[in-house]
Amino acid sequence: MSVTRRRMLQLGAAAAAAPAAELRAGTAMAAPAAELCAGTAMAARAAAQPAVASASSRIQLAVSTYSYWHFKTEKYPIEKVFEHAAALGFDGVEILHRQMKDETAAYVSGLKRAAFRQGLALPMLSIHQDFVSPDPGERQRHVDHTIRCIDLAGRLGIPCIRLNSGRWKTIASFDDLMKVKGDEPPLPGHTLDEAIQWCVAAIEACLPAAEKAGIMLALENHWGLTTRPDILIRIHDAVRSPWLGINLDTGNFPSDPYAGLEQLASRAVIVQAKTYYGGGEWYALDLDYARIAGILAKGGFRGWVSLEMEGKEDPTTAVAKSFDVLKGAFKA
Repeated sequence: MSVTRRRMLQLGAAAAAAPAAELRAGTAMAAPAAELCAGTAMAARAAAQPAVASASSRIQLAVSTYSYWHFKTEKYPIEKVFEHAAALGFDGVEILHRQMKDETAAYVSGLKRAAFRQGLALPMLSIHQDFVSPDPGERQRHVDHTIRCIDLAGRLGIPCIRLNSGRWKTIASFDDLMKVKGDEPPLPGHTLDEAIQWCVAAIEACLPAAEKAGIMLALENHWGLTTRPDILIRIHDAVRSPWLGINLDTGNFPSDPYAGLEQLASRAVIVQAKTYYGGGEWYALDLDYARIAGILAKGGFRGWVSLEMEGKEDPTTAVAKSFDVLKGAFKA
């Protein structure tokens, strides 16, 4: 039975008046009044119970600035992404660090103001680093970069940073890496276990800064060491910190994406949702987002889903199409 607030008030008023009418008439309550009382009781019980929202109703949708750029030609202005995202109805924008013009106080403050004026949240800063190196100095350089980006996220008011594990770089070209679905052999003389230890130690070195700033680190199932979900889980479990979660990318699985999603859904703190309108830059997947929404809900995911449109179609049309797909799956 669905009872509107106005109907509840009407039922309540009628029920309150009914006892007085009974006393004056000295008769039992008439059937219509009894129905009103019954309706009031049901409405009261419904009002007393906390509303339990479905998983999909809690999902907020963002779009990554990467959707408009793909590392090609000159950087697509982030301020223009804000304008387009707000016009379409997105809740927020994920900023790709490499797409920022610079890190000056004036530019950073200007981005915050522009997002606020458009009514947009900034849920994540996606950065690049590489912890897979036998050189301690090289790993420290990437730790320092990550800590600097934690400070930058704080200045932008962003609560989460995307991390990469990095990769062996035994396959020089990223295009060639995509041809083998991220299956890259280790450097000669080194092992997977060593690389996992390097990643764990590097992330642990970043955690004090993240905790102090109140910023989550989200390790992605990105091409490289964390291509395989089981390796990503090994690193996540070895760190065992409430400040490290998983950034679940729907398009970065070397085999069955749905099996991978089921493995990672309960650990995800944010999700990046790939679409490929116009054909993918490197590959394309036909992803069923209604099914993905169900997997995430079953895994207890609550949070942001951020669009990464990685197709060749003009983003002004492809992002709009992607938004409709995600809205249909997650806001239904």
